[in-house]
Amino acid sequence: MVFFPHLGEGIYLVHRVKGIMQRLLATTMMLLMMTAALAGCAGDDITQDDVDAARAEGEAAGIASATPVSTLDTIHERGTMKCGVKIDQWGMGWLNPDGSREGLDIAYCRAVAAAIGLNPDTDIEYVLATGSTRFDLLSGMDIDVLIRTTTWTAGRDAGLTADFAGINFFDGQGILIRGDMVPDDGDYSPADLDGLSVCVGTGTTTEGNLADWALVNGITITSVNVATGTEGAQKFVAGECSAFTGDMSAMVARKYVLENDLLDENGTVTSAAQCGLVADSTDDDCDGLWIAPETLSKEPLAAAVRDMDTEWKDVVQWVWWGMVTAEEMGIHSGNYQTFLTSDNPAVQRLLGTHADSPFGLGTAANPLPADWMQKVLDAAGNYGEAWDAAFCDGTYDGHSGSDAMTGCKLSRTGTQNALVSEGGLQYAAPIR
Repeated sequence: MVFFPHLGEGIYLVHRVKGIMQRLLATTMMLLMMTAALAGCAGDDITQDDVDAARAEGEAAGIASATPVSTLDTIHERGTMKCGVKIDQWGMGWLNPDGSREGLDIAYCRAVAAAIGLNPDTDIEYVLATGSTRFDLLSGMDIDVLIRTTTWTAGRDAGLTADFAGINFFDGQGILIRGDMVPDDGDYSPADLDGLSVCVGTGTTTEGNLADWALVNGITITSVNVATGTEGAQKFVAGECSAFTGDMSAMVARKYVLENDLLDENGTVTSAAQCGLVADSTDDDCDGLWIAPETLSKEPLAAAVRDMDTEWKDVVQWVWWGMVTAEEMGIHSGNYQTFLTSDNPAVQRLLGTHADSPFGLGTAANPLPADWMQKVLDAAGNYGEAWDAAFCDGTYDGHSGSDAMTGCKLSRTGTQNALVSEGGLQYAAPIR
């Protein structure tokens, strides 16, 4: 597909295509005029049929040149998929010291790659996408898909060269506060943040949300802008900001990581400066991190592709819905093969044994294989399995529901991220 890098509010593909068509039309008309002139000079050597043929050839060339190439076809030609991700949010996009990656967003990248026939272990190129670079990377074709805790907003949908592929995580903005900043009586209110400095990511919705929240609550907050969560954590630990704000999932993850990194094997803080970041089991005056009870905003997180890339967007969207549908049906990575002979049409459609599979997903040159969802289950599991691997202890059986997940640092039970059958909002359109 033909795209320009993001400039201002974005240069849309339709403008590019229109320009190509206009130039080709002008060229075609010039050729036709030259053909007509030559026909006049050469007498009967060039006929009206020749002129008509030239016109048809020019029109066909214009249409062919202006037809966008799907990102899916580009990926197959390249042999790898470029996925824009985080590296510093445990549970979503996390890079381990040994180079391995984990998190719900990483599982989603793997699932998409597997669905289109790539090897999720070798054929994904992970590209670091920060809050300030992610949309430039997308519009500049440096990544094929952005799966990086990105909030779907009206301004981003309409004003950028981005198209969102459904919500894969329902989040809200939270505030992580040093324990030594919390009132001794525990009676917290937003006014307790008045005059404090708060670390906040540059180029994120949390920047504007924080300013709005401070205005509504009549308090003054000094924003300390950071490019990444790692930079924010460093400033937070150093005391350059008294609080840290971002998606609630990110705050829970940051609290977990800091508490594990700053305690020694005896559960004691490694320096007095870190008192207020973790609770010291030997010092009652050393309070741990604290997350404010309210959320500042709605943060529906979604994968994003480039505008006007419908076939590729469909693939990204239906992969997620396939993972949700599989859990709804009780089908997971460990049992799907026992369902391959099922007479249930819904199961057949999901697993690709139905005659209608894969329902036109993909492009004419690169349709999805009929068994694309089987490949997804092998690579990432169903939605529940992916959640469990990201936030819990990895022992979920894939079908017993949120309450059956154990060892969770971030539970799905009773939240918007539970399946709709459990009272949540995770709901998949029908695969048929």
